[in-house]
Parts: sequence; structure tokens; C-alpha cells
Amino acid sequence: MTKKDIITRIAAETGLKQVDVKEVVQRTFDIIVESLSRGKKVELRNFGILKVKTRKGRMGRNPRTGAGVVIPDKKVVSFKPG
Repeated sequence: MTKKDIITRIAAETGLKQVDVKEVVQRTFDIIVESLSRGKKVELRNFGILKVKTRKGRMGRNPRTGAGVVIPDKKVVSFKPG
């Protein structure tokens, strides 16, 4: 399901214009992304929890040369269904 599918379905079920629904959906996603980028947890009841975790750095390998490569720590978003 894409964002457009969500917008179309909400508009059809509520009778609102797709332009208005798109604005609300986009603003919702913007707020979620903004919160996660600040390192805050986003908890949506009956949906799930989104939070930023730090993935530890490790030693990797370049598949072409076989040389070792240091992979630094990385921040990733994790989702836990609720």
C-alpha cells in the first residue's frame, strides 16, 4: 500500500477532498520524521512504536578485494507492532 492508496481510501470513506487528506497525511508523516530525527520515540496506540536505535559498528569485508572495511556506528529506526 502506498501513501496515495492511503489518501484515496481515506478520502473515499470520509467524503473529504483528496487534496485536504493529502495535506493532513503528509503533515503527520513530517511530524513523525521530525520527532525521530531528534531521537524521540513515536508511540501510536493500536499501531506500534517507532524509535531510533544505534547499530554498533563492525568489521566488514569488501567483496571485490577481500580487504577489511571498518563499518561505523549507524542510527536506524526500529518498529515494534502494538
